[in-house]
Amino acid sequence: MSANSGFLTSTIGKKYFMALTAIIWSLFVMAHMIGNMLIFVGAEAYNKYSHALISNPAIYLIEAFLIFVLVYHIFTGFTLAVRNSIAKPKFYSVSPVKEKSASITSRSMIYTGSITLAFIIWHLITFKWGPKYSVTYDGTEMRDIFKLIVEKFHDPIYVAGYCFVMILIGMHLFHGVQSIFQTLGISHPRYNKFFKYFGYTYAIIVAAGFFSQPLYVFFAR
Repeated sequence: MSANSGFLTSTIGKKYFMALTAIIWSLFVMAHMIGNMLIFVGAEAYNKYSHALISNPAIYLIEAFLIFVLVYHIFTGFTLAVRNSIAKPKFYSVSPVKEKSASITSRSMIYTGSITLAFIIWHLITFKWGPKYSVTYDGTEMRDIFKLIVEKFHDPIYVAGYCFVMILIGMHLFHGVQSIFQTLGISHPRYNKFFKYFGYTYAIIVAAGFFSQPLYVFFAR
């Protein structure tokens, strides 16, 4: 028990479990983005998709699990940031490097992460706990979340802020995803370039997917 406890509280252990929580949220974010692409299909398809999610009894367990994982990820991230500022080594570097040589994405992780957290709260307040419009399809009444989306994404200030945050989230994901491989011990000089481009591609796809949705609604709906 003491050995396990020591690993969990060690810097290596925290990095390991932070990587695992990052994988979980990376998968969720990708799935969420893909589901939201139904915005391009239309109101009925999107509202039925949303209704299927929120009417599933398992949704509460899934939400609780995601919240727990997120809180752990945030707490661990701040803990590692404090340790890093004291001890000075880089979080995810293979070998010690000078601070000035660190990439913008790696040096800004604490800031992009904080902004991402603020965005998640803002997003929940706006959509999950926002106005409850209703609509009926095939005799089933459900929440008209599509109407709320159109309302919000017709506000140019809201759209600009949303898109700006997507860029920052993309930066966070780019460094975070490629760092997962390194943290889990599968980094190798032969494959590091692939891991880097994998993180880059993943971040671009997710950010561009979310980025496209408010722009589509603003200009085409």
